[in-house]
Amino acid sequence: MKIPFKNSFLSWMMRKRIYQIDFFRDNPNQVQDKVFQYLIENGKLTNFGAEHNFLEIDSYSDFTKNIPVRTYEQMFPYIEKTRKGERDVLWPGKVKMFAKSSGTTNDRSKYIPITEESLKSCHFKGGKDMLSLYCNNFPSTRIFNGKGLMLGGSKESNRNFQFTDGDLSALLIDNFPFWVNMHRVPDLETVLMKDWDKKLDKMCNQALNSNVTNITGVPSWMLVLFHRMIEKSGAKNILEIWPNLELFMHGGVNFGPYINQFERFIPSEKMNYLEGYNASEGFFGIQDQKDSKDLLLMLDYGIFYEFIPLSEYNNGEMKAMPLADVKLNEVYILVISTNGGLWRYIIGDTIRFTSLNPYRIKVVGRTKSFLNSVGEELIVENTEIAVEECSLIHKCSISDYIATSIFLEDGVAQHKWIIEFEIEPNSKKEFMKDVDKKLREINSDYDAKRSGGVCLLPPEIIVAEKGQFAEWLRNNERLGGQYKVPRLDNSSKIFTDILKLKTTY
Repeated sequence: MKIPFKNSFLSWMMRKRIYQIDFFRDNPNQVQDKVFQYLIENGKLTNFGAEHNFLEIDSYSDFTKNIPVRTYEQMFPYIEKTRKGERDVLWPGKVKMFAKSSGTTNDRSKYIPITEESLKSCHFKGGKDMLSLYCNNFPSTRIFNGKGLMLGGSKESNRNFQFTDGDLSALLIDNFPFWVNMHRVPDLETVLMKDWDKKLDKMCNQALNSNVTNITGVPSWMLVLFHRMIEKSGAKNILEIWPNLELFMHGGVNFGPYINQFERFIPSEKMNYLEGYNASEGFFGIQDQKDSKDLLLMLDYGIFYEFIPLSEYNNGEMKAMPLADVKLNEVYILVISTNGGLWRYIIGDTIRFTSLNPYRIKVVGRTKSFLNSVGEELIVENTEIAVEECSLIHKCSISDYIATSIFLEDGVAQHKWIIEFEIEPNSKKEFMKDVDKKLREINSDYDAKRSGGVCLLPPEIIVAEKGQFAEWLRNNERLGGQYKVPRLDNSSKIFTDILKLKTTY
């Protein structure tokens, strides 16, 4: 097994971790059983555990009988108690950090508890594992010869109850060991600034003179930084600023629609891209193979996984199954119990297994992000594939998009898309025709409803001005960090709000 810096402590730690990853690859159910027991033992020490008779839980069957599957809204009364300073509510001890995530029906933001255990054994561990797996796949890497740049959000303290709210990235950066911050740019004060525009300027000033070898962040926000770096430096591309850049670690959104823009900014065949599936609720998967974008499900982070088939969930069924019972290529709702104090919690993501030995997944959408006005059952995975392939065909690139359904006369429906282009196609109508064609190829339900235009008309494109999606994020105090606009808006509310901003047709 080749790993760089063979005589270093860092190399030894990475090699040791690869052995551990190999172990759960080969023994997934054994590792998940151990995580299950660990969670139950800690849950017995909590108020939640007392309410749900954790002392009587000896098996997975007992677990499912005693604890119902819950959404964030149903979990919120417990979270609210932890935010008021109560101890031992969902996890032993007092929660001192909450990661802000996208809003819900009862608030504009979700507040996900971050415990000491989830911080170190899940989130930090996930970040270190991305580096371990990368170095294992690319043993000649030189990323440690320079600095890493990480885009982060902001945080704020609640003095009354002595906790911190913030974007997950901000909480992680603020709690990094000192030796990590020594190898990172920009400085801590800059990366945690709340004013996104001022933060970008200060980041650029510091990063322009740094030897950056690796970058981490949400793709859309990294592109914003690239634009600013080019403007400030006068360089033709990012490699003229950071000639030793070799790795972008990303997550949060599908990378496919952005790859063309990154290749323009970083014109190098030696540039590598590594995806992680991380969220405020936990770190779930990492791309572990050079030649595949599938994500290895990380099984030893203090997360116990369950799954509900999407078809059953849409019919009101909430019966979950453990990892051992899943099947290939079926779409599942992800349910998690964690060392952050979430118990049988519906995260809102939908995934599909691409391998069962080891367990690898793809994220295909969100439970609330789909279009199904006339039974077309369009999910985010479908639109991402169509947009990515059609962008290549039409030699264009897309900054952002959102689609929704509207009903016309006589019950006929139509999908409307707002698309913000970085580089526009020669013909936007032809681009949309090809998107429609590709969707019909990959989704039989969509094709059936589009057939003859009887119940679903051809989609319509509305071209957004540059910066229009960022303006919506700014208006909703979501600029920067991990926030993003949903791709599919079943309710049409966000679509309408974006449409109200200045657009061209």
